[in-house]
Amino acid sequence: MPLSRHGLNIVDIDVQDVRFPTSLGGHGSDALHTDPNYSCAYVITSTENGQQGYGLTFTCGRGTEIIVLTIRSMKKFILGRNAADIFANFSEFWRIITNDSQMRWLGPEKGVVHLAVAAILNSLWDLWARLEKKPLWKLLADLTPEELVSTIDFRYITDVITKEEAVEILKSKQNGKNERERILKEKGYPAYTTQVGENSWLGYSDEFVKEQCKKYLDLGFTHFKVKVGRDVKDDYKRCSLVRKYIGDDKFLMVDANQAWSVEEAIEWMKKLAPLKPMWIEEPTSPDDILGHAAISKALQPYNIGVATGEMCANRVIFKQLLQSNGMQYCQIDSARVGGINEILAIYLMAYKFNVKVCPHAGGVGLCEMVQHLQAWDFVSLSGSMEGRLIEYVDQQHEHFYDPCIVEKARYITPKQPGYSTQFLPETLKKFAYPHGSEWKRMIDEGMFPKPDEAELVNG
Repeated sequence: MPLSRHGLNIVDIDVQDVRFPTSLGGHGSDALHTDPNYSCAYVITSTENGQQGYGLTFTCGRGTEIIVLTIRSMKKFILGRNAADIFANFSEFWRIITNDSQMRWLGPEKGVVHLAVAAILNSLWDLWARLEKKPLWKLLADLTPEELVSTIDFRYITDVITKEEAVEILKSKQNGKNERERILKEKGYPAYTTQVGENSWLGYSDEFVKEQCKKYLDLGFTHFKVKVGRDVKDDYKRCSLVRKYIGDDKFLMVDANQAWSVEEAIEWMKKLAPLKPMWIEEPTSPDDILGHAAISKALQPYNIGVATGEMCANRVIFKQLLQSNGMQYCQIDSARVGGINEILAIYLMAYKFNVKVCPHAGGVGLCEMVQHLQAWDFVSLSGSMEGRLIEYVDQQHEHFYDPCIVEKARYITPKQPGYSTQFLPETLKKFAYPHGSEWKRMIDEGMFPKPDEAELVNG
């Protein structure tokens, strides 16, 4: 039944710069992002009757203020609109907010403007799910094929998939949905860990690596990811240790975070091939479609797949990576492209090319969000968990009202209404940058430099 329009005019969009000092412990570091402070632009969308939706886009610290200002500049496209009208014609609204005749010059559909769009749209989807009193994955699963497809803008991708094809694909998956939903709730969704490879540049001892591997083996994990890309000898040593401690029957993945040229990626991975990595993630520039295709082709004889997507800007880049066989694992990110609307298009294209989606997660709120997307995919589209995984990194979950829960290496299916994106109020008091109590303390103590004028977007 359509939502009533009563009381759903959007009257406020609040946005805050929220940062966590993860660089102090080296958490999340990789070959290129050596000192990230996991952060986000956090959006609260409010209606006249007091309903709220919460959304965010993930960042690594500096520059978050730019996204905050961009979101504020986009308020003009949203304030005064009725949320029920947006949801009833979501693809049209998506076109409005992503393709303003002047602002699109700043993208189009990429970079800071698209990250800002993602935060806004994530808050709207969270609002919709809350209004329907359903977790986001269930809202998506309960939409008819026609309703779900109506949220997607198919411009630029009809050479690969059309609205009509998408509807037919989803209709063909209607049988068995109830059983798949039962399985999902009963078993959860498989996860892999990046924890044994976190902080991989800090010179951990062999004993520490052994302890980390044992810890996550005991927790039921069978897939382990390690950061690589600085020194091939060191990479081989660390990956050898992980392979030794997890055994030959478990899965090893490696992640270069865009560190290499195409030729470097191929030669580096040939040297790591004896350790039987399942995939190499982000081997080169995220925009280099032909480079990914060349790497994929060169590594095929070694049975090493290419995984990428966490920094792909939009559905067009995903389309070309799929068309060129440049990826064997599609890593959508819940905050990188233009919100769920565009993510649904990517899932449908990946399904058509028979490429498994294994979402990127680990940053602020990413695990919370992608669990919903992957749950929907299992229930309504792919119908399978085989070979599909969700990344899991155990940090920042304590800041959310509805944090993700991973038990025995499986995501427990969310039950609370929404997209699991609402921060606890205490988190905002402490970590809103730069005036939150924790930031004031750390800046006063000289642990971080004073913010410059541009960073003072939180008042």
